[in-house]
Amino acid sequence: MKKIVLMCLVALFGIGIANAQEPKNAVKKSVTVEFATDIDCAGCAKKVTNTIPYEKGVKDVQVDVATKTVTVTYDPAKTNNEALVKAFSKIKIKAEAKTEKK
Repeated sequence: MKKIVLMCLVALFGIGIANAQEPKNAVKKSVTVEFATDIDCAGCAKKVTNTIPYEKGVKDVQVDVATKTVTVTYDPAKTNNEALVKAFSKIKIKAEAKTEKK
């Protein structure tokens, strides 16, 4: 009887390890969007880089003051363009999504 119980426990343990090592099929997607903004100085750029990366789902933020654009890479499952535009408006910067790259 002890051998049967021990064999069952070993089998369950082995199945648990095998399931834990299987790679997840879920592919993490990210979207990169370029926003046209009204930034015009390094101070505005600093406000963006200190605020927008902390929005939910944002992975990367690149600011180009010369062209007045902000490029944001984010997880579309956690946020969207409208939420990011609202985040820009919280720091008193007007933003509009220009292009989207996948």
